[in-house]
Amino acid sequence: MRILHVLNHARRQNGNVHAAIDLACAQAKLGHEVTLCSAGGDFDPLLLANHVRVEFIAELANAQAAPRAVARLGALVGARGIDVVHAHMMKSAGLAWAATRLRRARLVTTVHNAFERSAVLMGLGDRVIAVSAAVGEGMRRRGVPAARLRVVLNGTLGTARHAWEPPPIPLELRRPAVLSVGGLHPRKGVPDLLAGFSLARRSRPELHLYVVGGGPFAAEYRASIPEADQGHVHFCGSHADPRPFMLGADVFVLASHADPAPLVISEAREAGLAVIATRVDGVPELLEGGRAGILVAPHAPMEIAQALATVLADERSLKAHRARSQENLQHLSLRRVAEQTLAVYGEVAGRKASAASALRVVSRAVG
Repeated sequence: MRILHVLNHARRQNGNVHAAIDLACAQAKLGHEVTLCSAGGDFDPLLLANHVRVEFIAELANAQAAPRAVARLGALVGARGIDVVHAHMMKSAGLAWAATRLRRARLVTTVHNAFERSAVLMGLGDRVIAVSAAVGEGMRRRGVPAARLRVVLNGTLGTARHAWEPPPIPLELRRPAVLSVGGLHPRKGVPDLLAGFSLARRSRPELHLYVVGGGPFAAEYRASIPEADQGHVHFCGSHADPRPFMLGADVFVLASHADPAPLVISEAREAGLAVIATRVDGVPELLEGGRAGILVAPHAPMEIAQALATVLADERSLKAHRARSQENLQHLSLRRVAEQTLAVYGEVAGRKASAASALRVVSRAVG
């Protein structure tokens, strides 16, 4: 199948981009002819190294140049004989929709950030992929017909991004080490995490918390640390590869108020961490309904503290909760994500793709 992924950009530290890069590389590995089109970014060399063609359209990053972007996308779809165009961001979905209508190609969209009001624009796709069942139900309530909705749960095992990085060396963190990785903004529930950690230290004063990530509320969150917790809460800034922190920590905590299907849960489980996360959106699906980690309510610091106390009660408990994170871990493989996504493509491009493939075989034979 000939596949074109469309993104606004291909820069690091954006979950939508990471998911699209992972998928494109996995599909190419399965033998498909894959192209990724964007305004460029850090991942272009990685894509080329994994046999994904890279197309640069600067207009994808310029809201004032939409007509030119549509024209260039349409020309690319026609020149490459694309079977399916797959858009991963709201803006790129609108542009890809216009381009595919001109070329009579099929459009698939993936809803990554369902909490955004504009996510309803992803309903433009002939098929709309939700990254969790919870996201799919939310999009259905927002008016996207169930007949066009499909669920493909996120996963990261086998990502080409990690293969591209140097082998991670575990950091020597002060233990017991609690880790959180994510953007420093209200949706991620960082104040709840800090409050829950502070409560947990009342009975376990030796605990240390490492917060990896950047964002507009970094200074505010730093300033909120109680004096009693100074020296035990470490803001580590943004890191392109958080695995050294994961390999050096004991427990991973995600306190999000909304999170469609965060890739970091899959990464934390792969690293063998015990996991505590809020019961929001697709997070329970990533934790096997609670079998692979402890689920707590959002906005509930006391529940975070209680979960930390349970996991870190003793070495035996920590070992058991680490083992729980491995429950059905292979379900989070990228091969599964790629194969399920290809099945969605087949629904919308079946006859067209089969006819195109047959024509290419005949052309090669007579050529």
